[in-house]
Amino acid sequence: MNVLFIEDDRMNRRVVNDMLGVAGAEMTGAENAEQGLRLIDEQEFEVVLIDLRMPGMDGITAIGHIRARADAKAQVPIIVVTADAAVDLRARCIAAGADEVIFKPVAMDDLFDAMGRVLAKGADDDTIIM
Repeated sequence: MNVLFIEDDRMNRRVVNDMLGVAGAEMTGAENAEQGLRLIDEQEFEVVLIDLRMPGMDGITAIGHIRARADAKAQVPIIVVTADAAVDLRARCIAAGADEVIFKPVAMDDLFDAMGRVLAKGADDDTIIM
C-alpha cells in the first residue's frame, strides 16, 4: 500500500512512517500542500493523510483541490491528521471532502482503524482505490 502524508512537521512524518512500516505500507512524505498536490499528479496513492495547519496552503484548501480533480484521483480516501480540537472540526473536514479525521498525537490503532474504514468504504461503494 502506498500512502501520502502531507505534513510540515518532520517528526510527525517520521512517526507515521514507522507506524505504516509495521503494516508493510510505504509512505511518501510531503512537507506542504503544494508539494503533496504535485506528488498526487505524479504518483498513485491508496490513501492520503493530511495535516490542516501548514505554511502556505492549508489542508482544507488542499482537500478541495484533490476533490476538484477531473480524474479518478479525486476519489482517493483522505484522512485528516490534526492537533486542532475545535468543536466543529470534524464536520468542517467532512464537508470539505475528507473521509476521516484522527487526532495527534497519532496512535497506531487510530491510524489503522481510520485507514481500514476508508478503504472498506471505497470497496463497498465500488470506488476506484488508487
